[in-house]
Amino acid sequence: MTLKSAAVDDLNELSRFLRGHLLHDIIPFWERHGFSSSRPGMDTCLADDGTLISEDSYLWSQLRAIWTFSALYNRIEKRSIWLEHATNIFEFVAANGQDSSGRWCFRLAPDGRILTGHTSIYADGFAIIGFTELYRASRNTQALDRAMATFENVLPRLESWAERKTEPYSIPSGMKAHAVSMIFSNAFDALSEVVSDARIDTASEFHCREVMDHYLQPERGLLHEYLNVDNATADTPAGRAVVPGHAIESMWFQIHQLRKRNDTLRIKRAIAAIHRHFEVGWDPEYGGLCLGIDARGQTPVYWKFHDTKLWWPATEAMYALLLTHSICQEPWCLDYYRQIHDYAFAHYPVPEHGEWRQRLDRYGQPISETVALPVKAPYHLPRALIMSITLLDNILDRNM
Repeated sequence: MTLKSAAVDDLNELSRFLRGHLLHDIIPFWERHGFSSSRPGMDTCLADDGTLISEDSYLWSQLRAIWTFSALYNRIEKRSIWLEHATNIFEFVAANGQDSSGRWCFRLAPDGRILTGHTSIYADGFAIIGFTELYRASRNTQALDRAMATFENVLPRLESWAERKTEPYSIPSGMKAHAVSMIFSNAFDALSEVVSDARIDTASEFHCREVMDHYLQPERGLLHEYLNVDNATADTPAGRAVVPGHAIESMWFQIHQLRKRNDTLRIKRAIAAIHRHFEVGWDPEYGGLCLGIDARGQTPVYWKFHDTKLWWPATEAMYALLLTHSICQEPWCLDYYRQIHDYAFAHYPVPEHGEWRQRLDRYGQPISETVALPVKAPYHLPRALIMSITLLDNILDRNM
């Protein structure tokens, strides 16, 4: 269940390998363990062997799973069961997931009771992303209506610092978070593809510019997770926090949007940032991408679990490097792809069960601590595989 790095240059072989891994390993795991006849929505609090750890439904996971199963249907193969999964999760969260003010909540019980209310504006972004992809798959007008209602609800809240609740990562006092603009640049960009509304386009571009023109700092070429509210950098542990995998993920979000506007200058900056963050994030001694670093190399590093090797930065780097290769075709793109591909497939897959383990220490050994949410959700990994397969197939089609 590996592809030797020497074969990465054969993009057709790479596409077949990634497709096989997605369809024969990853998705079957979720189809075996993610759905229960006795519980609505999707089970995502799972151990690596699929054992159910908790019946709680974290909205981050539910909403993003709607995207995954809709995208499988839209972009990989039109299997009716995938659309059924996405629709069933949507119906569960649509019936139960919002508070009286229309904000998306954080955690539900299996019977739909709200266990934790609105504590994270990111859930609103994931709702827009998931519902938009479901609408693309099924033309489900209820999904589109909910996406638009969420847009209307969240837009004024994004202008109020007091309304930017961001569990499980709180924003330091007097600062603003890259993750907010990152998520909503992506969410609004997706919504703009199915709804013609100048307000959506404006909001999408605004958050893209926030990322590219403020959080991404030209001096060191690093993307800071937190800035002061006046966009100044702060020489504090929080102000120096850099999360390489997050920066790489954010850059491919922005490239998708920037290409639509033919913004070649910012595309070049985004490609350079992917290169830079892979370099500074890569552990030269033990391999893999470190979760967090300090922009000036100081200690202590602000980001919790900063020296761990989580699965999601690896998945984001895999797709981002293939995307940059498709644009600039510089040798470093596939060189770095080989590095992360080889590390990832040597460390994360659990072949006897089908999915990936999600948390490793610096030395590549599994750890059990909860890093953000106590979930194993079908999002970063299947998304990277779906996006990579689609990208590679498009490249191959053009070259035929």
